[in-house]
Amino acid sequence: MFGIVMAGFALLSPLQAADKLLVNVDKDGVALQAHDPVAFFTTKGPVKGKPEFSSEYKGARYFFRNAQNKAAFDKEPAKYEPQFGGFCAYGVGRGAVVPIRIEAWQIVDGRLLMQKDTSIRDSFSEDPKGNLEKADARWPKLVEKKGK
Repeated sequence: MFGIVMAGFALLSPLQAADKLLVNVDKDGVALQAHDPVAFFTTKGPVKGKPEFSSEYKGARYFFRNAQNKAAFDKEPAKYEPQFGGFCAYGVGRGAVVPIRIEAWQIVDGRLLMQKDTSIRDSFSEDPKGNLEKADARWPKLVEKKGK
C-alpha cells in the first residue's frame, strides 16, 4: 500500500510543475500593459483595452477595447494570448525573462510575440523560425525555474 501511495506522489510532481505560471503582469495582474490582445491581430497594433471588458486567463487579466474582442478571446484565448507569458520572445530564446515595450510586437506563425524594443524585434526577425524554436525550447525551463 505504501508503495502505491508513494507512486501516486511521484506522478503528481510533474503535474505540479506543469501548473506553474509565469506571466508578465502589472501589480494588479493586468497583462500587456492594459492593451487588447485581439487588437494586435485585427487592427494590426496596440490598442488600449477597457476594464469593463476584461477576462482572466492563465494567471493574467486582459482588457479589451470592446465586447466583440472580449468574446473572440473568450472563445479562443490560446489564439490571442501573448506567447511566453508576454515576456520578450528574444530574451526567452536566450534563457532570460525580459520586460517588453508594447510597440515592439510582432505576429509570427499566427503567434503574438512581444519584444524588449524594436531593435530586438528586428534582430528576432532576422531568423524568426530559429529564434522561435529557441524560445519554445527554453520556455518550459524558465517557467519551472521562475514560475509560481
